Amino acid sequence: MSHPLRFLLLALPVLLLALLTVWLPRVGDSAHDPLVEQASEAVEAAPLTPEQRELDQAVSRIGGTFDGHVGIAVRDIEGGRTLHFNGLELFPQQSVSKLWVAMTALDEVDAGRLDLSEMVAIRSADLTVFHQPIRDIVRRDGSFSSDYAELIERAITESDNTANDRLLRRVGGAEAVQDFLDAHGLASIRFGTDERSKQSAIAGLEWRQSYAQGPAFFDARDRVDEASRREAFESYLADPIDGAPPVALVEALTRLQRGELLSAGSTGLLLGTLARTKSGPQRLKAGAPENWIVRHKTGTGQFFDGEQSGYNDIGLFTAPSGRSYAIAVMIARTREPTPVRMEMMQQVVRAVARYEAKRAPVPASRPDAAID
Repeated sequence: MSHPLRFLLLALPVLLLALLTVWLPRVGDSAHDPLVEQASEAVEAAPLTPEQRELDQAVSRIGGTFDGHVGIAVRDIEGGRTLHFNGLELFPQQSVSKLWVAMTALDEVDAGRLDLSEMVAIRSADLTVFHQPIRDIVRRDGSFSSDYAELIERAITESDNTANDRLLRRVGGAEAVQDFLDAHGLASIRFGTDERSKQSAIAGLEWRQSYAQGPAFFDARDRVDEASRREAFESYLADPIDGAPPVALVEALTRLQRGELLSAGSTGLLLGTLARTKSGPQRLKAGAPENWIVRHKTGTGQFFDGEQSGYNDIGLFTAPSGRSYAIAVMIARTREPTPVRMEMMQQVVRAVARYEAKRAPVPASRPDAAID
């Protein structure tokens, strides 16, 4: 797809999303353009309730007092409304984008083009960069044999870059993932490219397979002159190849929760996988009350000159009442210590929990809104 055409496809939804500064009702008539209808209805949206206003103020306070560039979006799924702070801007996703690879793979399953029991062998030529537990197995045994179901599990729950990139190849590459997003009305979410290409470009490098071994990538990155490193780092942040507005991320999570993106079986499989995520236990998840169900995916970028690009977590949070919330907290850049970032994320979830506690009880006959 040409760059100008892709730009138009990306720009139009983002411009429409610019009107989503208040809560939006769910649109059910597929005969009309949902984004246009949402934008029109947003102009006459009902005023915020006192509870919603309190949550809105909390989100703004949390985002506004954090020392870094942060975007926050919170969607009340049953209420069909979204609040945000900087939620219309593009933020680098980093490994949050693994979620779209998994969705594309499961869409292939639903279409009968992929069987998750299909076996795949991973060898040294398949290894990538940064976090990839599979690499230890390949080093020890020479190869790793598994099926695509396990690759999805490893890519989501362990954020394994090799598992993700091998799954990406099987579904047709980055263009196939972007096509899935575009086809489901999520064109403002950019997928970008595989981990090898993306991380190399951010570091001012071109990928070589030798970088997958030991500290080779870090050694090569250290040899890049400071001016080139800075240019690559700043270029990525100015126009992230994997950028996404937080409001679009919570919309995607909402559609996943409702079963609007995948079949019931694939939706349940992915939600169950997200509930087993091991990365980022002290990010959003640590802010949830003990009796809440949390399904989430993290993303973590590179450091340069003491600053980190991309420190993220997005997820679905289900209260004992059965009500669910989609939350995205995306840090584009910050020098704040990691504990401060995690505490900020936890504050957002605690604000949502306070909002939930003030809402009217759900009737006992109401079914749980979550899909398991």
